[in-house]
Amino acid sequence: MSTFESPPRGVLGLGRPARPDTDELAALLAAAFHDDPLTRWIIPDDRTRAELLPGLFRIFVDVSHDYDGVALSPCGDAVMLFLPPGASKEVDARGDELEQRFADALGEYAGALGTIVGLQAERHPAGPPHYYASFGAVRPARQRNGLLSVLLQELVDRADREGHPAYAEASSPGGEALCLRQDFVPLGGDITLPNGGPSLRPLWRDPR
Repeated sequence: MSTFESPPRGVLGLGRPARPDTDELAALLAAAFHDDPLTRWIIPDDRTRAELLPGLFRIFVDVSHDYDGVALSPCGDAVMLFLPPGASKEVDARGDELEQRFADALGEYAGALGTIVGLQAERHPAGPPHYYASFGAVRPARQRNGLLSVLLQELVDRADREGHPAYAEASSPGGEALCLRQDFVPLGGDITLPNGGPSLRPLWRDPR
């Protein structure tokens, strides 16, 4: 997840974009994650990464849309992708379909993504049913204004109302700090990618 400061005064509310917004949301995510350690590990070349990331994130947006798992700030500058309780197992069952889509989007770089996805699957909690915050992003020009903090707050509030835990993986210290402010705690050790690659930190939050 991306990282930002505490939420601003006033409240932004949760929005649910329609499917026609998929390309715009994918572009936002691609811009926000262009320099993320994970995407740099998948696609080392800056120019190639900029070309391929929108297609990759279009897949993730599509999947989250399928489960009403897209939260958008009213200003349209921040988005969070998540899966509600029970959806992760359904997504796992779509493995062959998604593997082909990833291959079409990334070509020779699909294997690196597959390594990450496989390691994530090994560590993803089997239960109890939980919300999974998979990606959070803010348009680069609007970062550090608390926009993502508001969306995460609303997601955990929803989880609390329903009595569900929440799970996330942080790819940066700032992403971890964002989750820790919402009472997530580390879950086991880090997920470390091979060949000197970066790490993901699994985080868990029990309902309040």
